Parts: sequence; C-alpha cells; structure tokens
Amino acid sequence: MPLLRPSQPLLPVILWMTGALVSFSIMAISVRQLANQLVLMEIMALRNFAGVVILSALALVHPPLRRQIRSDRLSLHALRNGVHFLATYLWALSLTLLPLATVFALEFTAPAWVSVMAVLFLGERLTTARVLAVVLGFAGVLIIIRPGIETFQASTLVVLSAAVCFSVSIVTQKLLTKSDSTYGILFIMNASQLPMALIGVYLTGSFGFFHKLGMQDLLPVLGICFIGITGHLCLTNAFRAGDAIVVVPLDFLRIPLIAFVGYVLYGEPLDPYVFVGSAFIVTGILWNLFSEKRHQLAQARQQEAQGQA
Repeated sequence: MPLLRPSQPLLPVILWMTGALVSFSIMAISVRQLANQLVLMEIMALRNFAGVVILSALALVHPPLRRQIRSDRLSLHALRNGVHFLATYLWALSLTLLPLATVFALEFTAPAWVSVMAVLFLGERLTTARVLAVVLGFAGVLIIIRPGIETFQASTLVVLSAAVCFSVSIVTQKLLTKSDSTYGILFIMNASQLPMALIGVYLTGSFGFFHKLGMQDLLPVLGICFIGITGHLCLTNAFRAGDAIVVVPLDFLRIPLIAFVGYVLYGEPLDPYVFVGSAFIVTGILWNLFSEKRHQLAQARQQEAQGQA
C-alpha cells in the first residue's frame, strides 16, 4: 500500500476545472460550427498550429520558458499525444453525429477507467467517497443514455472509444506533471500533434483552410485557436493541483451545461433524463468534495497534535 500523500487544497482544483469545463464546452460549439466548412483534420491542424504559434510567442516574450520544452520522458509524451490525438479526432467526429449532451454523457464513462488506472499506475488512494463519486457519475450517465439496442450504434461506439483513449491520456498526463512543466506539456502536445493533423489533411486531399472561411466563422476559429489552449492549460494545472480521481468527476458538470447550450443554439431537446442523471453526478461530486475537505481537516489536526507533542 502506498503511503498517503499530504492533502492538497481543493479550491485550486475547483477553479482550474471550472476553466476547463467552460473551455471544452466552447471548443465543442466551435467544432460543431466549423464542421460545416472544414473537414475534421483541418480543424485539428488549425488548433495545433495556433497552439504552436501562441506558445512560441510566449517563449519569445518570456525566454525562460524555452528551457521547459526539454523532457526526459519523450516516450511517455509520444504515447500520451498519439492516444490523445486519436481521442480528440473521435470526439470531434461524434460532435457531428450526436446531440452535444449525448456526446458529453457518453464521454464521461472515462472516470470509471481513470479511477482504476490512477490507483494501479499513479499510486493514488481509493477512498469510499471517490468510489461513490465515480459510481454515481456512471449511474447518472446510464440514466441519461438509457442503454438499449438502439443506443449502441456506430456513433455511440465512437464516443465510447474516445472515452477509453481519453482515460489513457489523462493518466499519462498526470504522470508527466510530476516531472514536466505545464508549458512543456502543452508545447510538446501541439508540436507533435500538428504533423499528425497535417498528414490527415493530406490524406483527405483538403488544403483549402482559409478560402473556405468567412467573417461569420471568426468566433469559432478564435474558439478553436485560443480556447483549446486555455482548456488544456486549466486541465493540466488541475491535475497538478489534485489527484486525478478528484479532478475528473468535477468535469461531469459539463453535461447539464452543454445540454442547455445545445437547446439554446441548436434546438436540441432538453431531455429530462439528462437532468435526473446530472443530479446523480452532482451528488457524487459534492459528496467527494466534502469528504476530501473532512480528510484535510483531520490531517491538519493530526499534524498539529504531533507538533505539540
């Protein structure tokens, strides 16, 4: 059994994850909008190209960042970015096939895989509250999708495959935060995934990025270029601030948010099962957060008592 690590403050995790869930929701809307003009590989190439340019500009303004690009764990970066690229493509594809809330709900089968991987490979402790958060979250997802023969079609399998890939990416990203900086992880991610996307663009025979776009596409283009960076920045710092089993369940809050967005922007029906399932999800999250806080207070009292002894 691994020794318990000192408890970490929850507020930074909550704040970083709030930024991440808002960013990824905006990213989903941007992908849905641009999919009318661009093929998915063009969208991914645009995102990664913008990421390289923005992060390179930051390094020019702040030269010490250049040293953070080096890493002794390039093989782990290669694994993480290869799997993450596949997950992102499958996720983007599913956004063009299914309602937004359904995509996000199916995507959130990932915490069940992450919870197991985090214990096996990261040495994180598995508490009753964390198990309950994942179980309630997964139960909420099942309520939302109401699995049956008609649910498990090719389009839903695309999202479920993306969820498994994202789980591997999340665990490897958490491992990388122990040795590499947030800037280094983001730069290597964009620099390594850009050639993958360009190869995909070449294979699809489409290089007409800019003549396909007009002024009406400005906001989704900005969403792809900038929000993609902020989303991963927030997510990476959330993993740095707290255990993966605490971080991931917070992302469940994207489901009710994206359901409302889908209703307002695309007229997607507000399925009551989405909100019933979300109630299960939020209950698990709150239970987990309160449990973590109680554990922190208990540890602080214990350390104080030991210091006075």
